[in-house]
Amino acid sequence: VVSAASYEARKFGVHAAMPGRSARLLCPQAIFVKGNMEDYSKASHEITEIIAQRVPLFEKASIDEHYIDMTGMDKFFGCMKFASELRQTIIKETHLPISFGLSVNKTVAKVVTNECKPNGELEIPFPLVRPFLNPLSVHKIPGIGQATYKKLSEMGVRKIETLAQIPQELMYKILGDHGTNLWQKANGIDLSPVIPYRERKSIGIQTTFENDSMDINKMKAILTGMVTNLTFELRSQQKLTACITVTIRYSNFETVTQQSRIPYTALDSFLIARAHDLFKKVYSKRMMLRLIGVKLSHLVSGFEQIGLYHTSEEEYDLYQAMDKVRKSYGVESVVKACIVKEPEKDANGKVVKYNPRLKKTKEKEEEKKKSRIRTFINSDVSQANKLNDN
Repeated sequence: VVSAASYEARKFGVHAAMPGRSARLLCPQAIFVKGNMEDYSKASHEITEIIAQRVPLFEKASIDEHYIDMTGMDKFFGCMKFASELRQTIIKETHLPISFGLSVNKTVAKVVTNECKPNGELEIPFPLVRPFLNPLSVHKIPGIGQATYKKLSEMGVRKIETLAQIPQELMYKILGDHGTNLWQKANGIDLSPVIPYRERKSIGIQTTFENDSMDINKMKAILTGMVTNLTFELRSQQKLTACITVTIRYSNFETVTQQSRIPYTALDSFLIARAHDLFKKVYSKRMMLRLIGVKLSHLVSGFEQIGLYHTSEEEYDLYQAMDKVRKSYGVESVVKACIVKEPEKDANGKVVKYNPRLKKTKEKEEEKKKSRIRTFINSDVSQANKLNDN
């Protein structure tokens, strides 16, 4: 499967996610190179560090995309001059082709950047925003996928200028809030701020055992379940992780952690294997454990690329199908066999058939009960305070 296509290959119709056989038919002279996510991650970190050293406010939108807020910097030096020098520094230190677009907001800057690729730079000041956007295809607007593009094409809307001239109210009726958002972008309007980049964003899970244990298979099963839940959360938020940490606590309360920097990913199989490897390293004493946990950090926005880590397109399709089921019926509706718990049984010892919808209803009822108890307790405390005051 094609993970990415060069500009030369794109001229023949080759694009990302295309089967390799189809790509070879379209472009027989194409040279296929195996992807290396570890190298890509390393290059991404290098570029981010260069930007962080020179820019006060920037957002890392994905593994290969940054937004820089240059508000007020024109008082000290030209923004275009500064951006151009930054680009040359990155090229010199990383030997990578870099493009940038300078404009009034994130949306326009992204479109400008895409238009000056490969390896270019371009500034579009406010008076030139509409003249620049108008002749471009609506496909150039960030957020317009194949389904939206097809719908707009059926309406006869193929150019950004046409989309910009449609009444905003009509776009809302057709596409809801998404339509309003696209209308604003077509008119060069984007009020979204540059979100400061923080390397230490993370998500994690840990559990303390009711009874201390040294059952290795049990620990691995728990780690597998934790990683599966975390990767589902990553994909739901359209995030990738570049660091995994495993923590254990012995029965004597000694806590040990081990972490590993990894190529950006959100794959269950890759992260589960890495978690098990870390557990082998961190669990060095033959002692009972009372706690185990996993944390994924160094998160960035992005999507997994098909074909990396020797992962097939079928496995990616499986993840998407599983995620869809989990979103509808709950995280525990689809789990790996190694972490399946003992089936729930009724008073007569008969296995209760799993019903995710019923489980959600029970959870809501339990939460309502807890809420009523909290309200009752707060009411009693309030009444007691009044009596004390009297």
